Amino acid sequence: MTVQVSAFRWVPLFAQGYVRDLRVRWALEEAGVPYEAVLIDFDTKNSQAYRSWQPFAQVPAYRDDEVQLFESGAIVLHIAGRSEALAPMEPKGRARVTQWVIAALNSIEPFTMELAAIDIFHAGEAWTKERRPQAEAMVVQRLEPLGDKEHLEGSFTAGDLVMTTVLREVVENGLLARFPTLDVYRRRCEGRPAFGRALEAQLLPFRANAPN
Repeated sequence: MTVQVSAFRWVPLFAQGYVRDLRVRWALEEAGVPYEAVLIDFDTKNSQAYRSWQPFAQVPAYRDDEVQLFESGAIVLHIAGRSEALAPMEPKGRARVTQWVIAALNSIEPFTMELAAIDIFHAGEAWTKERRPQAEAMVVQRLEPLGDKEHLEGSFTAGDLVMTTVLREVVENGLLARFPTLDVYRRRCEGRPAFGRALEAQLLPFRANAPN
């Protein structure tokens, strides 16, 4: 069967280009694997049929001839396990790529997402005046150890792919600009043709299904 990836039919402007199916689309593009996007909306995502695929009613969900998966990190690692474009085939190298994927998702993204939630969903609320500087400081603390490598493991891997999608979450608020070498790293990864194809594929249905 053709690989299938679930994605939203439309999301508000602030989320466009950031929904996590982008990670899976990008990984598939890097691996040269064709796929079909299964578009869902905010009603059908809560259906029993979709929850049997993605129990938390989120995107992305994934299926191929062998597996049915949810969680973007798990899906990217599954794709990387089949493609040397995303991870070495030898166990030591693949383990290090897995390490960076998990680090991006567990050690950094919870903090970038808290900051984004404050700025987008709670903007102007009184409690954010005290909490935002603390949340920002935590992001800074998490970004500092990343250094100035061209890639995390010498060449582009799934670790760079996921890390880049996390770093993109602190571009609009200006925080990544404090780390010029990291911003260059992010731009380098975003400059890959596979990223451009993945981003356009995500945005295309948003434009087609935009509310009047």
